[in-house]
Amino acid sequence: MSILFYVKSSKAAKNGLLPIYQRITINGTRIELSISRFVEKSKWNTEAGKMKGNSEESRLINSHLDILRNKAYETEKWMINNNQEINAQTFKNKFLGIEEKTRKLIVIFEDHNKKMNALVGKEFSINTYKKYETTLSHTKEFLKNSYSINDISIKQVDIAFINDFDFYLRNTKNCNNNSTIKYIRNFGKIIKQCYFNGWIDKDPFLNYKGKVREVERVYLDQEEIETLLNKNFKIKRLDLVRDMFLFSCFTGLAYIDVFNLTQSHIIIGIDGEKWISTNRQKTESASKIPILPVTKSIIEKYEKHPQCLNENRLLPILSNQKMNAYLKELADICEIPKELTFHIARHTFATTVTLTNGVPIESVSKMLGHKNLRTTQHYAKVLDKKVSEDMMLLKSKFDYKINNIESKSKYS
Repeated sequence: MSILFYVKSSKAAKNGLLPIYQRITINGTRIELSISRFVEKSKWNTEAGKMKGNSEESRLINSHLDILRNKAYETEKWMINNNQEINAQTFKNKFLGIEEKTRKLIVIFEDHNKKMNALVGKEFSINTYKKYETTLSHTKEFLKNSYSINDISIKQVDIAFINDFDFYLRNTKNCNNNSTIKYIRNFGKIIKQCYFNGWIDKDPFLNYKGKVREVERVYLDQEEIETLLNKNFKIKRLDLVRDMFLFSCFTGLAYIDVFNLTQSHIIIGIDGEKWISTNRQKTESASKIPILPVTKSIIEKYEKHPQCLNENRLLPILSNQKMNAYLKELADICEIPKELTFHIARHTFATTVTLTNGVPIESVSKMLGHKNLRTTQHYAKVLDKKVSEDMMLLKSKFDYKINNIESKSKYS
């Protein structure tokens, strides 16, 4: 930093006096400020940057210049001691006492969620919006619990804050590892948005090490699927729930995608047979699935259902909450020792219905609407039965004796 006082001839007053300016140069960038003092050109010492002589006027003005010079050095010292970034703009604001606008974390988070809510159905699903609302709620509770405050400057969010929030979610809110990481990632989107907007100097998430752990996916085996298929339910409610669940087992569609189906989603595929063609709401990726006999039977069973006719739906599926509640009742009746949820049907399609029966993983991935084959590979990892069958086939191809190797060990 360098400091210079000079007069501007181009801005001379009507009485001929010249205004005195202070120039502060920081890393090559100049800050020029009028000090609201005027002087005759003949009385100004350009080389010394002050007034000539020892008159009362000279002493007063030169004393004022010393005060401003010291103020500049004190400002620099304060910014260094308080780890403030020093550039022309930040220095000028501090020197002039202009308070930089404080951007608050919760205010920014609420604004993000408000905009997301306005785009629900266009760019975001209602479930995605709800997840960010939950993350916001956890963030507010964390601030009150750990800092006794309602909001905080985004510049105070550092890696220590993130790690403390991570611990709070695991310890106080009893979230498992994967739920914790998902909440932290949602929170991270807000912080990264602040970084990209230039509101913070660096991304505090660069050193965050949280990692989602792979969990074993629950699915029904062939015997359990047949149990559901052959069970005769006298209660219509359970009969309908069973059918909707099996429809997902044989199409791989998630609940919301089944809910959104209409007759217009039934098309004639490349093979001349009927297919379901839709876009997954979660990823907006295309999903085309040939209609299997079980799927066809369920569609035909409900084509005249009042709800389907009145609401232009392919199937009269209940709310996701009710479906999951009734599926637990269904599992008890069928003696299936698994906690059934509707999403397990999608896992069942990926594993038991397709991969186990030799459908190539690329085809399964396309039907599931996955954007990345690695997502589908998670299902392939659990198929020990398929690995066993494949290796039995390989074993039969190598079923011969190798020369010079006897069946009985020489070392017994």
